[in-house]
Amino acid sequence: MVSISKRNDEGTVMDSRVLAACLAAALCCAARAAAPAAEPIPVEGEIIARNFHFASGEMLPELRLHYLTLGQPKRDSHGKINNAVLLLHGTGGSARSLLNEHFAGVLFGHGQLLDSGRYYLIFPDAIGHGKSSKPSDGLRARFPQYTYGDMVAVQHSLLQELDIEHLRLIIGTSMGCMHTFMWGEAYPDFMDALMPLACLPVQIAGRDRLWRNLLMEAIRTDPQWLQGEYKSEPLGALRTAAGLLLIAGSAPIQMQLALPTRDAADQFLEKFMQRELEDLDANDLLYQVNAARDYDPSPGLEGIKAPLTQVNSADDFVNPPELGIAEREIKRIKGARFVLLPASDQTHGHGSHAWAALWQQYLAQLLQASQPAAN
Repeated sequence: MVSISKRNDEGTVMDSRVLAACLAAALCCAARAAAPAAEPIPVEGEIIARNFHFASGEMLPELRLHYLTLGQPKRDSHGKINNAVLLLHGTGGSARSLLNEHFAGVLFGHGQLLDSGRYYLIFPDAIGHGKSSKPSDGLRARFPQYTYGDMVAVQHSLLQELDIEHLRLIIGTSMGCMHTFMWGEAYPDFMDALMPLACLPVQIAGRDRLWRNLLMEAIRTDPQWLQGEYKSEPLGALRTAAGLLLIAGSAPIQMQLALPTRDAADQFLEKFMQRELEDLDANDLLYQVNAARDYDPSPGLEGIKAPLTQVNSADDFVNPPELGIAEREIKRIKGARFVLLPASDQTHGHGSHAWAALWQQYLAQLLQASQPAAN
């Protein structure tokens, strides 16, 4: 039995970190912050899931899920909230990751597609991320080994606590993209539309699995990691991990334009490492990457009912288009659509998901096509 209590505090989400122009929002596991949109001001809150049982069989007496909201819930003639949108961030990110000029500034303003004056926008910090419960809170390697399934389950608990029985839309980036497919399968009647951005609806294998394994192995084999009981961060491992994140999130055209000389590239790398090593926690990062270990929505894709538009970019290292996986799998979802953004000086590698101007036209079409009947 899981009981949930809720706390809300109103406040502005601010973050001083601004990603370098050539890599803005490009790192799937390191795009933890970007310039905050000036308006509107989000409301901050949290729920406590008591005696939460994880898929691993482990349990936490209290699992904290932090979240932000923009806008206000509106109810139909039956008293049900009918304007809620769930927005899901990527690995290593948080709700704050989506409150930047390239995402929030394009989507949430007056007259924009997800105008916060019209929609009730909900941004959870996934388990292990942001201000939600995570290993670095104190349990370290004794923290339960959570999975994507656990993350989706507690997101659903959050919506129940907020009295939301149905969503207008789920939109997810990177890890949130994978969660979006899982939502469509686990709760097929819960939403009007789904928009997964920058992922594949199959288990993580091939090169994607290899670079993730290399990152985790770097942490686990560092002598200073001490089975998660380190007194100070294992900086050697974190340098390796940050480098792998940099390559995985890289945008070749953007990087060549922004770093056209040896000196420019060397100087950028030095500053990048300084910034990343200030913020990374080895246990948190290890858990975040390992949470994808059993992700595989492919067996249940035919069960997705809601209209779905998936968008990837052709310069995505993590989800390379030459594999043809997205085009193949999307055919198994009735009425679904896949869009591949051509690589250009406007795309940002894996991080193209954070640049809403690149794909907002497809969101507009999805919203139009999934418009519910008038109540």
